[in-house]
Amino acid sequence: MSWLYAVSYFFGGLFLANAIPHFVSGMMGRSFQSPFAKPPGEGLSSSTVNVLWGFFNGAAGYALVCRIGDFGLRNTGDVLACGAGVLSIALFSARHFGRLHGGNGPGRS
Repeated sequence: MSWLYAVSYFFGGLFLANAIPHFVSGMMGRSFQSPFAKPPGEGLSSSTVNVLWGFFNGAAGYALVCRIGDFGLRNTGDVLACGAGVLSIALFSARHFGRLHGGNGPGRS
């Protein structure tokens, strides 16, 4: 596997994982943080904005994983690269949003 494909799969996993909370929150009619809120990433965006942002993230993730290279679910390197992207955005989100929602963010024990 080319290292460029690994980078593509990493960011594809990141986008795919990021699509889930935005899309689901939007479909449930709930406001949620997005880069378009004020302040960005901390304020709340409407459910419509989150559905659109979630859809964009899903489409970008699809393009990066399924349209670049030859991603194989049975190829350990491909899956590890994509999984690393998923895990990195999940850990970042847990820390960032935990700080805003009373979770285990920075400065909390």
